[in-house]
Amino acid sequence: MSRRSGILEFAVLGLLRESPMHGYELRKRLNTSLGVFRAFSYGTLYPCLKTLVANGWLIEESGSTPEDALAAPLAGRRAKIVYRLTAEGKEHFEELLSQTGPDAYEDEHFAARFAFFGQTSRDVRMRVLEGRRSRLEERLEKMRASLARTRERLDDYTLELQRHGMESVEREVRWLNELIESERAGRDLKGSGSEGSAQRDNTSGETGGLPRHRDSTRPDPSDDTTT
Repeated sequence: MSRRSGILEFAVLGLLRESPMHGYELRKRLNTSLGVFRAFSYGTLYPCLKTLVANGWLIEESGSTPEDALAAPLAGRRAKIVYRLTAEGKEHFEELLSQTGPDAYEDEHFAARFAFFGQTSRDVRMRVLEGRRSRLEERLEKMRASLARTRERLDDYTLELQRHGMESVEREVRWLNELIESERAGRDLKGSGSEGSAQRDNTSGETGGLPRHRDSTRPDPSDDTTT
């Protein structure tokens, strides 16, 4: 399995953990909520869904009402399919969610992992954020060293591009510092609360004051059919 397809499977399982969805709605959520997946097409998504079904992590269900089921053959349309996470799929996603290895720090995988921080335990969030920060600090050090060596040989536009890249990494490091401090403050506040508060923290995946953004757009389900 390629790294990119593995990220897609992770994101699909995470979205379906929130609620069952049609393939059309899944693709729209991947595109709007997780911009890293804008390049994915139905030709990529549906083979992924079929693989997840074959692995027993998803099941396919008819998403039509009885009236729709009668009307679909008359209209020349095939029945719509809803994808639902199985108990095994939920367990597999939670296992993926707990991983904090180097892949979790890479650009695309980090974006996908961060999108599901609301479902991630606080200690895992901290390890991923700190790992990402360390990775970017290493990248920034290399960029500065490279710029120092080549500055005299670069024209003004190439030099400006190099500076822009460094500034982008510096901004993300500052952002990560703020997130890490927020997580630490949130953990301290929870630690001083009641046992019930601690239990809610373990089960709800609270983000230490960070909002969870959900895409409330609902596409026309008639656009989603089996392949």
